[in-house]
Amino acid sequence: MRFILFFILSVMALFATEIKLTDKQANFIAQKVWQNEGAGLDKYLVHWNDGEDFASVGIGHFIWFSKGHTERFREVFPMVLASMEEKGVKMPSWLNSKTPLPWNTKAEFYAAKKAKSKKYTELFTFLKSTMPEQAEFMAQRLSAALPQMLETIDEPEKQKLIKKRFYEVMHNKDGSVNERGLYVLLDYTNFKGEGTLKSERYNGQGWGLLQVLEHMDPKEVNQLKAFAESAKAMLSRRIKNSPPARGEERWRKGWNVRLDTYWK
Repeated sequence: MRFILFFILSVMALFATEIKLTDKQANFIAQKVWQNEGAGLDKYLVHWNDGEDFASVGIGHFIWFSKGHTERFREVFPMVLASMEEKGVKMPSWLNSKTPLPWNTKAEFYAAKKAKSKKYTELFTFLKSTMPEQAEFMAQRLSAALPQMLETIDEPEKQKLIKKRFYEVMHNKDGSVNERGLYVLLDYTNFKGEGTLKSERYNGQGWGLLQVLEHMDPKEVNQLKAFAESAKAMLSRRIKNSPPARGEERWRKGWNVRLDTYWK
């Protein structure tokens, strides 16, 4: 996991054109993403979803594993913390990018939350006070997403297609940045990943940014609508392929509501 984290941060630093957010954009995106992930409610800022073996923390419900735990999904919270360390953001004394989730089980987590333990309280306060910095991390992650996706594609024509669609969502026709398109790409990359990890697939089929861009309807002139509809199709495919024990059908309605914010 540490090697993967180092690799991803290296890609961000060396190969990407960095996407910079203004303070206004960082605050706007932080609030939009937090509304999507946790309805903007404090009680969901540090959370553990039913049917999952990890905690979801911060505005983006960044995945965080306890010590020794592995999962098919990318552990993002250490990446958030590494980004903040580079910027010199002050953290609780016990917390850094190598710190595992302090609670080994969901029961332990909720006991600490109910008791408002020191670590839980400090973590909550830290996350509440660093929402713009969390949004900036999301921009940093998106900066690396395109080169990361292109590196996984062998066919030159497919590379061109993914790059073209990425920029069509990101930009207006005059070449200026479409701020809603920027939000869409930032939010979906945080929401369901880049689509490059082979482990983040069911039956060999992914649901990340790469797959959404690949399956956009070329006949739809509204790029944001095309992106949202493709995302719905990819997540519907994910639900169909998912292990029944995960019960992912229960998330379909909420996921679709989120995707509709991309263009409606």
